[in-house]
Amino acid sequence: MRNAPLPLMLAILAGVFAFLYLPISVLVALSFNDGGLPTAWTGFSTKWYGALFANADIMGAALNTLIVAVISTILATLFGTLLAVGVEIRRRKGRFLETLIFAPMIIPDIVLAIALLSFFSLLGVTMGLHTIILAHVVFNLAFVCSVVRARLKTFDWSIVEASTDLGAPTFTTLRRVIIPVLSPAIIAGALLAFTLSVDEFVIAFFTAGAGRASTTLPMQIYAMIRFGVTPEINALATIVMGISVLALTLSQRLNRGGLPGQ
Repeated sequence: MRNAPLPLMLAILAGVFAFLYLPISVLVALSFNDGGLPTAWTGFSTKWYGALFANADIMGAALNTLIVAVISTILATLFGTLLAVGVEIRRRKGRFLETLIFAPMIIPDIVLAIALLSFFSLLGVTMGLHTIILAHVVFNLAFVCSVVRARLKTFDWSIVEASTDLGAPTFTTLRRVIIPVLSPAIIAGALLAFTLSVDEFVIAFFTAGAGRASTTLPMQIYAMIRFGVTPEINALATIVMGISVLALTLSQRLNRGGLPGQ
Protein backbone atom coordinates (compact mmCIF):
# COMPACT_ATOMS: atom_id res chain seq x y z
CA MET A 1 0.00 0.00 0.00
CA ARG A 2 2.95 2.30 0.64
CA ASN A 3 3.99 1.94 -3.01
CA ALA A 4 0.49 2.67 -4.35
CA PRO A 5 0.21 5.59 -6.79
CA LEU A 6 -0.61 8.93 -5.20
CA PRO A 7 -3.81 9.45 -7.25
CA LEU A 8 -5.12 6.08 -6.07
CA MET A 9 -4.39 6.91 -2.43
CA LEU A 10 -6.08 10.30 -2.79
CA ALA A 11 -9.10 8.64 -4.40
CA ILE A 12 -9.38 6.15 -1.53
CA LEU A 13 -9.05 8.96 1.00
CA ALA A 14 -11.70 11.00 -0.78
CA GLY A 15 -14.02 7.98 -0.85
CA VAL A 16 -13.61 7.40 2.89
CA PHE A 17 -14.28 11.04 3.73
CA ALA A 18 -17.29 11.10 1.40
CA PHE A 19 -18.69 7.97 3.09
CA LEU A 20 -18.24 9.56 6.52
CA TYR A 21 -19.29 13.14 5.94
CA LEU A 22 -21.56 13.24 2.88
CA PRO A 23 -24.65 12.04 4.80
CA ILE A 24 -23.97 14.66 7.49
CA SER A 25 -23.58 17.36 4.83
CA VAL A 26 -26.89 16.34 3.26
CA LEU A 27 -28.60 16.51 6.65
CA VAL A 28 -27.25 20.00 7.32
CA ALA A 29 -28.27 21.19 3.85
CA LEU A 30 -31.79 19.80 4.17
CA SER A 31 -32.24 21.59 7.49
CA PHE A 32 -32.38 24.77 5.37
CA ASN A 33 -34.88 23.27 2.92
CA ASP A 34 -37.92 25.48 2.32
CA GLY A 35 -40.26 22.58 1.58
CA GLY A 36 -41.77 20.16 4.05
CA LEU A 37 -40.27 17.12 2.36
CA PRO A 38 -37.12 15.96 4.16
CA THR A 39 -35.40 14.64 1.01
CA ALA A 40 -36.38 17.01 -1.82
CA TRP A 41 -34.76 20.44 -2.12
CA THR A 42 -37.24 23.21 -2.91
CA GLY A 43 -35.34 26.34 -1.85
CA PHE A 44 -33.34 27.93 0.95
CA SER A 45 -35.10 28.89 4.18
CA THR A 46 -34.38 29.13 7.91
CA LYS A 47 -38.01 28.73 8.93
CA TRP A 48 -37.47 25.27 10.38
CA TYR A 49 -35.06 26.69 12.93
CA GLY A 50 -37.76 29.15 13.96
CA ALA A 51 -40.28 26.31 14.19
CA LEU A 52 -37.78 24.34 16.22
CA PHE A 53 -37.38 27.04 18.87
CA ALA A 54 -41.16 27.52 18.98
CA ASN A 55 -41.73 23.83 19.79
CA ALA A 56 -42.39 23.58 23.53
CA ASP A 57 -41.68 19.83 23.69
CA ILE A 58 -38.27 20.22 22.07
CA MET A 59 -37.34 23.20 24.23
CA GLY A 60 -38.36 21.31 27.37
CA ALA A 61 -36.27 18.32 26.33
CA ALA A 62 -33.34 20.62 25.51
CA LEU A 63 -33.58 22.17 28.98
CA ASN A 64 -33.60 18.71 30.58
CA THR A 65 -30.56 17.73 28.53
CA LEU A 66 -28.74 20.89 29.57
CA ILE A 67 -29.52 20.26 33.26
CA VAL A 68 -28.36 16.64 33.04
CA ALA A 69 -25.23 17.51 31.04
CA VAL A 70 -24.10 20.39 33.28
CA ILE A 71 -24.65 18.64 36.62
CA SER A 72 -23.25 15.29 35.49
CA THR A 73 -20.24 17.03 33.93
CA ILE A 74 -19.46 18.90 37.15
CA LEU A 75 -19.72 15.75 39.28
CA ALA A 76 -17.86 13.53 36.81
CA THR A 77 -15.08 16.10 36.42
CA LEU A 78 -14.67 16.51 40.18
CA PHE A 79 -14.65 12.82 41.03
CA GLY A 80 -12.82 11.81 37.85
CA THR A 81 -9.96 14.22 38.54
CA LEU A 82 -9.57 13.07 42.15
CA LEU A 83 -9.78 9.45 41.01
CA ALA A 84 -7.10 9.99 38.35
CA VAL A 85 -4.71 11.55 40.87
CA GLY A 86 -5.30 8.77 43.39
CA VAL A 87 -4.90 5.97 40.85
CA GLU A 88 -1.74 7.50 39.38
CA ILE A 89 -0.18 7.83 42.82
CA ARG A 90 -0.92 4.18 43.60
CA ARG A 91 -0.44 2.76 40.10
CA ARG A 92 2.28 0.41 41.32
CA LYS A 93 -0.11 -1.24 43.77
CA GLY A 94 -1.76 -3.24 40.99
CA ARG A 95 -3.88 -3.02 37.86
CA PHE A 96 -7.14 -4.47 39.16
CA LEU A 97 -8.43 -1.07 40.29
CA GLU A 98 -7.75 0.44 36.87
CA THR A 99 -9.74 -2.35 35.24
CA LEU A 100 -12.73 -1.56 37.44
CA ILE A 101 -12.47 2.17 36.76
CA PHE A 102 -12.41 1.90 32.99
CA ALA A 103 -15.06 -0.83 32.77
CA PRO A 104 -17.85 1.65 31.83
CA MET A 105 -15.82 2.61 28.74
CA ILE A 106 -15.64 -1.02 27.60
CA ILE A 107 -19.03 -2.38 28.60
CA PRO A 108 -21.68 -1.89 25.87
CA ASP A 109 -24.13 0.92 26.63
CA ILE A 110 -27.10 -1.44 26.62
CA VAL A 111 -25.48 -3.66 29.28
CA LEU A 112 -24.60 -0.68 31.48
CA ALA A 113 -28.11 0.73 31.02
CA ILE A 114 -29.77 -2.52 32.10
CA ALA A 115 -27.39 -2.81 35.07
CA LEU A 116 -28.18 0.74 36.23
CA LEU A 117 -31.91 0.18 35.76
CA SER A 118 -31.73 -3.00 37.84
CA PHE A 119 -29.68 -1.21 40.50
CA PHE A 120 -32.12 1.70 40.83
CA SER A 121 -35.09 -0.69 40.85
CA LEU A 122 -33.45 -2.82 43.56
CA LEU A 123 -33.00 0.27 45.73
CA GLY A 124 -36.56 1.40 45.04
CA VAL A 125 -35.43 4.72 43.58
CA THR A 126 -38.03 6.65 41.62
CA MET A 127 -36.82 7.31 38.09
CA GLY A 128 -36.35 10.87 36.86
CA LEU A 129 -33.72 13.40 35.91
CA HIS A 130 -31.75 12.57 39.06
CA THR A 131 -31.30 8.94 38.00
CA ILE A 132 -30.20 10.03 34.51
CA ILE A 133 -27.66 12.39 36.11
CA LEU A 134 -26.28 9.62 38.34
CA ALA A 135 -26.11 7.23 35.39
CA HIS A 136 -24.25 9.79 33.28
CA VAL A 137 -21.79 10.42 36.11
CA VAL A 138 -20.99 6.69 36.18
CA PHE A 139 -20.62 6.69 32.39
CA ASN A 140 -18.50 9.86 32.17
CA LEU A 141 -16.29 9.21 35.18
CA ALA A 142 -14.01 6.83 33.31
CA PHE A 143 -13.57 9.23 30.38
CA VAL A 144 -12.60 12.16 32.60
CA CYS A 145 -10.23 9.95 34.57
CA SER A 146 -8.64 8.71 31.34
CA VAL A 147 -8.05 12.23 29.98
CA VAL A 148 -6.60 13.52 33.25
CA ARG A 149 -4.37 10.46 33.67
CA ALA A 150 -2.93 11.06 30.20
CA ARG A 151 -1.80 14.47 31.48
CA LEU A 152 -0.46 12.92 34.67
CA LYS A 153 1.91 10.70 32.67
CA THR A 154 4.12 13.78 32.11
CA PHE A 155 3.44 15.35 35.49
CA ASP A 156 6.51 16.38 37.51
CA TRP A 157 5.84 14.96 40.97
CA SER A 158 8.88 16.77 42.38
CA ILE A 159 6.79 19.96 42.64
CA VAL A 160 4.37 18.10 44.90
CA GLU A 161 7.27 16.97 47.07
CA ALA A 162 8.57 20.55 47.15
CA SER A 163 5.16 21.82 48.24
CA THR A 164 5.02 19.22 51.00
CA ASP A 165 8.55 20.05 52.14
CA LEU A 166 7.55 23.71 52.41
CA GLY A 167 4.79 22.73 54.82
CA ALA A 168 1.73 22.98 52.56
CA PRO A 169 -1.19 20.74 53.63
CA THR A 170 -2.46 18.10 51.18
CA PHE A 171 -5.52 20.13 50.20
CA THR A 172 -3.41 23.24 49.57
CA THR A 173 -1.00 21.25 47.41
CA LEU A 174 -3.93 19.87 45.44
CA ARG A 175 -5.53 23.30 45.01
CA ARG A 176 -2.41 25.40 44.37
CA VAL A 177 -0.07 22.95 42.62
CA ILE A 178 -1.74 19.88 41.11
CA ILE A 179 -5.01 21.36 39.79
CA PRO A 180 -3.41 24.39 38.02
CA VAL A 181 -0.99 22.10 36.19
CA LEU A 182 -3.76 19.68 35.28
CA SER A 183 -6.29 22.38 34.34
CA PRO A 184 -6.01 21.85 30.53
CA ALA A 185 -6.74 18.14 30.94
CA ILE A 186 -9.50 18.81 33.47
CA ILE A 187 -11.25 21.23 31.09
CA ALA A 188 -10.75 18.83 28.19
CA GLY A 189 -12.26 15.99 30.22
CA ALA A 190 -15.18 18.20 31.23
CA LEU A 191 -15.88 19.14 27.61
CA LEU A 192 -15.72 15.48 26.58
CA ALA A 193 -18.08 14.50 29.41
CA PHE A 194 -20.50 17.29 28.43
CA THR A 195 -20.51 16.13 24.80
CA LEU A 196 -21.09 12.50 25.72
CA SER A 197 -23.90 13.47 28.08
CA VAL A 198 -25.65 15.61 25.46
CA ASP A 199 -25.47 12.85 22.85
CA GLU A 200 -26.16 9.83 25.08
CA PHE A 201 -29.47 8.05 24.44
CA VAL A 202 -29.47 4.41 25.55
CA ILE A 203 -28.58 4.92 29.22
CA ALA A 204 -30.91 7.93 29.51
CA PHE A 205 -33.74 5.96 27.91
CA PHE A 206 -33.42 3.14 30.43
CA THR A 207 -32.98 5.31 33.54
CA ALA A 208 -35.55 8.04 32.78
CA GLY A 209 -38.90 8.26 34.48
CA ALA A 210 -42.29 8.40 32.81
CA GLY A 211 -43.51 11.62 31.23
CA ARG A 212 -41.89 14.62 29.61
CA ALA A 213 -40.35 15.85 32.87
CA SER A 214 -37.43 13.47 32.36
CA THR A 215 -37.29 13.40 28.55
CA THR A 216 -33.90 14.39 27.16
CA LEU A 217 -33.20 15.73 23.68
CA PRO A 218 -31.97 12.43 22.16
CA MET A 219 -35.10 10.74 23.53
CA GLN A 220 -37.26 13.48 22.02
CA ILE A 221 -35.53 13.08 18.65
CA TYR A 222 -36.13 9.33 18.77
CA ALA A 223 -39.82 9.88 19.52
CA MET A 224 -40.12 12.32 16.61
CA ILE A 225 -38.39 10.20 13.95
CA ARG A 226 -40.70 7.28 14.65
CA PHE A 227 -43.29 9.21 12.64
CA GLY A 228 -40.85 10.21 9.88
CA VAL A 229 -37.92 12.57 9.40
CA THR A 230 -38.85 16.23 8.91
CA PRO A 231 -36.73 19.34 8.22
CA GLU A 232 -37.41 20.32 11.82
CA ILE A 233 -35.58 17.19 12.99
CA ASN A 234 -32.78 17.95 10.54
CA ALA A 235 -32.43 21.42 12.08
CA LEU A 236 -32.36 19.95 15.58
CA ALA A 237 -29.76 17.35 14.59
CA THR A 238 -27.62 20.08 12.99
CA ILE A 239 -27.60 22.15 16.19
CA VAL A 240 -26.81 19.14 18.41
CA MET A 241 -24.05 18.06 16.06
CA GLY A 242 -22.57 21.56 15.98
CA ILE A 243 -22.46 21.74 19.79
CA SER A 244 -20.86 18.30 19.99
CA VAL A 245 -18.23 19.07 17.36
CA LEU A 246 -17.37 22.38 19.04
CA ALA A 247 -16.98 20.78 22.47
CA LEU A 248 -14.89 17.89 21.12
CA THR A 249 -12.67 20.25 19.14
CA LEU A 250 -12.00 22.38 22.21
CA SER A 251 -11.39 19.22 24.26
CA GLN A 252 -8.80 17.90 21.79
CA ARG A 253 -7.08 21.28 21.52
CA LEU A 254 -6.82 21.70 25.27
CA ASN A 255 -5.61 18.14 25.80
CA ARG A 256 -2.86 18.58 23.20
CA GLY A 257 -1.62 22.08 23.72
CA GLY A 258 -2.86 23.39 27.06
CA LEU A 259 -5.01 26.41 27.67
CA PRO A 260 -5.38 28.99 24.91
CA GLY A 261 -2.56 31.47 25.13
CA GLN A 262 -0.19 29.16 26.97
